Amino acid sequence: MELRTLRYFVAVAEERHFGRAAARLHMSQPPLSRAIKRLEADVGAPLFARSPAGVALTPAGTVLLDEARALLDHADRVRVRVSAAAGVAAITVGILGDGTDPGVSRLAAAYRRRHPGVDIRIRDTDLTDPTCGLRAGSVDVALTRAPFDETALTVRTLRADPVGVVLRADDPSARRERLRQADLSDRRWFQFPPGTDLVWQSYWNGGSPREGPVVRTVQECLHAVLWNGTVGLAPLGHDLPAELVMVPLLDMAPSRVVAVWNEGDTNPLVRSFVEIATAVYRR
Repeated sequence: MELRTLRYFVAVAEERHFGRAAARLHMSQPPLSRAIKRLEADVGAPLFARSPAGVALTPAGTVLLDEARALLDHADRVRVRVSAAAGVAAITVGILGDGTDPGVSRLAAAYRRRHPGVDIRIRDTDLTDPTCGLRAGSVDVALTRAPFDETALTVRTLRADPVGVVLRADDPSARRERLRQADLSDRRWFQFPPGTDLVWQSYWNGGSPREGPVVRTVQECLHAVLWNGTVGLAPLGHDLPAELVMVPLLDMAPSRVVAVWNEGDTNPLVRSFVEIATAVYRR
C-alpha cells in the first residue's frame, strides 16, 4: 500500500463522501474512486458501503482507518525526527490576534506532545491580514477565521461560530434579544484599512459598504464601540468588558475558525498541525 493511497482513503472515510474528499485533496473524483477501488482489491474486501447520500465504512474499512491513521502518523514522525536530527525541524504558525479561543491552548498542548523536538514559532497578526502572513510567506500555516480570498490556499474548517453585534450597554438596541442587519442600517460600523482582503472586509461589513472608524485590532474595534457607539461584530461567546454587550445577529453567516496553508505544501509538520487541529476542535 502506498502512503498516498492511504491518505486518499482517510480523506474519504473522514468526509463520508467522494466528492467532498476529492475537493479536500484538490483532485477530481474519478481518479480518487479508481484509487479506492484498487485499494479494496488489494485488501480483498470492500472498505465502503456506497449510497447516493455518500459512503459509510464497512467493518474492514473501520479497521483500516485506524491502521492507516497510525501508519501515516508514523511516516510523518519519521520525517520530522530526521529533520530534527539535521537541525531543520521548525514551523511558523500565524494566529489571528483574537486571543480568546480556548481551542488554541488545547491545540498548542496537543501539538507540543506530538512534536516535542520541533521549534514552533508563533506570529500573532491583527485583523488587517486574515491569512496571518501566509500570503507574504511569513508563516507555514495559519489558525484564523474565514472568509477571505482563498486563491492558491487550502482551507480546513474547524468550527463555525454564530456572530453577534457588539454594542454599548446603554445602547437602546442592547435590550433586544436578537437583531437583523436591517436594524443597523443607519449605524456606523468599523472599517479595515485600505488594502485589506476584500472578501474579509465585505463579510465583517455585512456585505454592504459602510462608514465608520478604521480599526486594526480587536481592542481598537471594542474601543470604537465604547467611545463612539460604533456597531461592532464578533463571534458569540467572545469575552467583552462589562460596559459592552453582545446581541445575536440572525441574518449573518457564521464565522468559521479555519486552518489554512499554501496549496500543494507537503510539509509533514503542516499536515500534522492541520490533522491535530481538526481533532482538537471536534471535541
